[in-house]
Amino acid sequence: MTSLAASQLLAVVDPGEGVAPPGAEGIATIVQWVAWTVLAVCVVGVLLVGARMALAHRRGEGAEHALSLAYVLGGAVLVGSASGLIAALV
Repeated sequence: MTSLAASQLLAVVDPGEGVAPPGAEGIATIVQWVAWTVLAVCVVGVLLVGARMALAHRRGEGAEHALSLAYVLGGAVLVGSASGLIAALV
């Protein structure tokens, strides 16, 4: 009897492939818009860090700006690979 209960519990937990609910196309469109907006913000971030580096290069703040650039590029990589990361987790 315990194996029957365990198999029923696993059947409830495992969603399988799943079926998208009605209106899921709208959610996919919103996710695409958010991804585009975030990538646009990342491009603006790279431009702003570059401008700050150009203005403050004489004061020895290069390492601080390089760290800012690493954060912006790291965010861009994370956003760009979001679908692959989620697919790996599922």
